Amino acid sequence: MVVEDEVSSVVWRVRIRMDDHPGMLARIAIRMADLECNILGLNVLPVPGGVLDEVVIRPATGLTKEQLVAAIQAEGCECSCITDADVRELVDASAATLTAAARAVDDPSRRAEVLREVLTADLVTVVPLAEANPARVEGGHRVVFAVDGETALVARRRWAPFVQLELTRAEALLALLDGARRNVSSPLALTCADGAAVVLREGKPADAEAVSAMHARCSMTTLFARYHTGMRTMPRRWLHRLLVPPRGMSLLAVCGREVIGVGQLIPGATGEIAEVSLLVEDGWQRNGVGTALMGRLAEIAAARGCRRLVAVSLPGRDGIYRTAQRAGLAPEPPEEEGLLRIDLEAAGARVLSEL
Repeated sequence: MVVEDEVSSVVWRVRIRMDDHPGMLARIAIRMADLECNILGLNVLPVPGGVLDEVVIRPATGLTKEQLVAAIQAEGCECSCITDADVRELVDASAATLTAAARAVDDPSRRAEVLREVLTADLVTVVPLAEANPARVEGGHRVVFAVDGETALVARRRWAPFVQLELTRAEALLALLDGARRNVSSPLALTCADGAAVVLREGKPADAEAVSAMHARCSMTTLFARYHTGMRTMPRRWLHRLLVPPRGMSLLAVCGREVIGVGQLIPGATGEIAEVSLLVEDGWQRNGVGTALMGRLAEIAAARGCRRLVAVSLPGRDGIYRTAQRAGLAPEPPEEEGLLRIDLEAAGARVLSEL
C-alpha cells in the first residue's frame, strides 16, 4: 500500500480492493460517513478476484490517511493506495477520455500529455520503440504502448499500479488517434478552378509509369524549378525514391488516369520538422492543384505531429511561398538562399474543399 503523507489534503483519491459481494461498498460508505468523509466520486474497476473501487473523498479536518486505512481494513478490505487528488478530476471517465481524444486529434503533438491525463499517470514519455522494454513492468507501475513502427509511449505511475480496464481505455484512445491520423492520408476528391475533378491520394510504386509520363509532359523550366538541375525526364532510378521516400510519403494529384501533380513530405530525424516539395504539370498550373497539394501535405504533417515545414526553392522565386499562403498557412518570407519555413502551429493547416 502507498501512503504518500500524513497531512490531510483537500481531496484524496482512495483505491480499495474488496470482494465483489453485495453490501461491501455500502459498508465502506457508512464507515467513511462515520469518519465525516464526504464522497465526491466513485469509479469501479474490475480486477481478478474482486473489484477495485476508486473513491474520491473530502476528508474530515484532522483525519489522517493512516486512520482512514485502518477503518477500511476493519471492514475486511484492502486499501491499496491513498494519494492527493484535485476536484477538477471529478468528471465522468468516458467523457474525460473523449474530451482528451478530441484535443489529441486537434494537436497530435499532445498525445503523451493526453495519455497521462487519461491514465492519471505521473509521467508519460516518448521513446524509440527499440528502447521501450515492454517487459519491464515494475510491478504494474510501468506500461509501454507501441504507437507506430518506430516510437512508443512509456507511462509510469508511482501511487498505484495500472489495472486492465485503464490499459484497455488507453489502448482504445491510441487506436482512435491512429485511425484519425490514417484517415487524413485517405484519398480526397476536389474540384479545380476550371471545374475539373481531381483526386489527391498517396503515391505507390505502381504509379511509376504515370509519374514518369507526367515528367515527360513537363517543361524543362518546370523541372528545373523543382529539381534545381537541368533534366528533360525523370530518371527511372529516381522514380521509386520519389514515390516512396525514406520515412516520408508522396501525394499525387490525379485526373482520370493521369498524374498531374506530385508532392513529397519527408520528416526529419525527430519528426517535428518535415521537408515539403511540389511539382505540377505545366498545363495544370495556376488552377489550384499546387495549393491543394500543399494544404493536404500540411494537414498530414500536422496529424503526424510535425510542427514546422521547410521547402527549398530557387533564390528569387516565390512560387511556393505564394502557394503556401493560398493554402491558408503562415510561411515566413523566404531566405536569400531560397529556404522557406512554415510554422504549422501559427496557422491551423486546413484542406480546401474547393480549389
